[in-house]
Order: sequence, then C-alpha cells, then structure tokens
Amino acid sequence: MGFSRRSLTILTAVIVLVGALGGIYVRLRALQAEDDPAVAGPEGTDLPDGESSGVFTTGVAIPVSGAPVLRDTLVMNISAAGQAQAFGRALLTAEVEGAVTDVFVREGQSVAAGEAIARIDPERYAFELEKARARLEQAQASFQELTLFDDEIDDPKLRAERQRMARAKSGLGETEVAVREAELNIRRATIRAPFAGWVANLAIVPGERLQARDSIAEVVDISTIRIEVQALETEVPYLEEGREASVTLSAFPDASLAGRVASINPVIDPRTRTSRVTVVVPNDDGAVKPGMYARVSIAARLFPDRVMVPREAILERDNRTLVFLFEPDEPDGVEGAAKWTYVTTGLESDRFVELVAGRGTTILDPGQIVLTEGHYTLIHDARVRLVPPSEQD
Repeated sequence: MGFSRRSLTILTAVIVLVGALGGIYVRLRALQAEDDPAVAGPEGTDLPDGESSGVFTTGVAIPVSGAPVLRDTLVMNISAAGQAQAFGRALLTAEVEGAVTDVFVREGQSVAAGEAIARIDPERYAFELEKARARLEQAQASFQELTLFDDEIDDPKLRAERQRMARAKSGLGETEVAVREAELNIRRATIRAPFAGWVANLAIVPGERLQARDSIAEVVDISTIRIEVQALETEVPYLEEGREASVTLSAFPDASLAGRVASINPVIDPRTRTSRVTVVVPNDDGAVKPGMYARVSIAARLFPDRVMVPREAILERDNRTLVFLFEPDEPDGVEGAAKWTYVTTGLESDRFVELVAGRGTTILDPGQIVLTEGHYTLIHDARVRLVPPSEQD
C-alpha cells in the first residue's frame, strides 16, 4: 500500500520541524555552558571527560556531610587478630578428699575475694584434729616430766640442749605439726575464691565425692580483658608500652573499645618472625567474655604536624585526586557551594590521608570543611546543605 501525496507532505514537514528544534536545543546548551560555571569545572581547570555532559543544576541544596581539615599527628596503625582472655584466671581443685556437702554459688555469679565457693564434708578432719590435739597434750605432759628440774641448771647451753632432747623423746614437735595439719585440712575443706571475679566451669554438685586435685570450678577476673596479638618483627620497633589501641569484637561489630598496650614480648619467635603484644581493655560491665574474637589496631608510627583529611573525603576522577570544599553562603551557615579542588596526597592511615604540596594542586587550611558523604556525584559549585553523617536521605 503506497503513501498519498498529502501524507508525504505531512511527514516531510514533521521531519523538518524536529530538525529545527534539535538545532535550537544544541544552541541553547552552548549558550548555557558559556553563562553557567556549574557546567564547567573550577576556574583554570577542566572537568574529567563526561563530567559536563547531561548536567543540569537546580536550586535545591543537596544534603551532604563534612569534616574539618586537621593539622595533627598522623597515626599509622598496625592491625592483628586475637582472642579475648580474662585478666586473671584461677582453676580451683579439691585439696582434700570427701563428699561435697554444699555448693554456695552458681555458674556466672560474681564473687568477692575469699568468698566460699563450696564445702567438702569437714567431719573427718574435725576428728583428726581432736586426735592430734589429744596426742599433743600427752606429748606436752611427757615434755614437762623430762624437764621438771631444768630451771635449777645454771648453764643456759646445757638447759637448751636438755629441752631439745626432751622434745624429741616426748614427740612434742611431731604432734604440734599434726595439729597444724589437721587445722589446715579443715580450712581446705571450704573452697574459696582467690580473688574477686566470676564463677566459670562449675563442675560439682552436692553429694559428689571428690579426690584431691579433682576440678571444682574456675574463677575469672574479667573486669579487665587481655588480648594477645602477634606483631611482625618489622613493626615491633615502633610499638611502646602504654600506646593507644582500638579493639573491635565480632560480637559487637559496631562498637570500638579503647585499650592500651600492656606489654611487648622482647623475644621474636624464629618460626613466625613475630612478637607477642598484650593489649588490655577495661570491661567494668563484664560485656566482653573470654574467648570472643577480637581485631586490634595499635598506634605505631607517629608523624606530627601533618595536614590531613578523612579518607572518605578523597575522590578519584580521570586519574586525578580531588576533594570537595564546602563554601558556606554566610559564616557558620549550613548551606553553600561544593568547590571542586584538586589535591596531592601523602601518607595514608586507616582513617586519614595526608595532604602535601603538589604541582597544580591546592594545600588546604586547617578548619576548612571537606565533604565526606553524599559528594560522589557532585559537580563544581553544586548547591549543598550540611547535615549530620548518614542523614543524606
């Protein structure tokens, strides 16, 4: 089926009209590029390829977050993994044999130093104490008989020698030891906490018969947590006791605990070429439990008086490094413009990046605000509004 002459005329007119409108649009975009600096990069710079194409600006301020440029000590950390351990740990075992008559605690209970944990039937040892005291009385009587007239001896050396012989013959020394041993066994029948802590691994119940050295329970002091990590021999020279450490636990991934280096083993393990570093963390509420997996970051090399920005501020476009500076409309204002600024970076830590002088780049001043969130798709001179972190939506 062919087209009529009228249809062809209408189609031709439509094509001509579309072409004319397209030309007008291209000319308007060229004029906008000349008049609107937001379509181009900062003065004296060129945007990376593709940055200006298809960009439209609006009067709506984009929510972003920022952080100040700092002049401070740049801290280079070392990281290692370890396991949380109790600061103090004592395994309690039976020191005498007998049946368990009382268990005074439950597992997980806090106890004070010297508090009773359990008791082994002391009756047998009470009988032994009575017998030991009876033998002691007999030995004392025999000793008195043997030394009855020694007060009349003028020679002190002779008198002391006779008393020594009398103690041996009467068995006084042996019976005195037997009494002290029986008293000790009675005290040992009650198992007590050696220090303040928590009861763990309780292994007995009332009525159970124990032999000497059988396990009873553990007492752990977790008011402070100890974490041992291995540092490479190349990192050890930069570590010091008392240096700050940050601890993250797998059980609390969103929390960072402040600790410090308590000790550094001066011996390098020849197999692993590492040294043991012990970090301690306060744990007053007992939330951290021994055995939890931990990752430790320790302040190692320190570089004072460095200009630096958060890592999140650094962007890479067209193989060049840049940041967006926040320029407020008025002092202390929260609305303003995002200024595209090329920078040269130096040392980097896990949190900050150093800024150094470089050709064609800018050194920022401490106190200036760089954007750290919501800035990935911005253009130069984009309207922005500062909001707290993670509130851009």
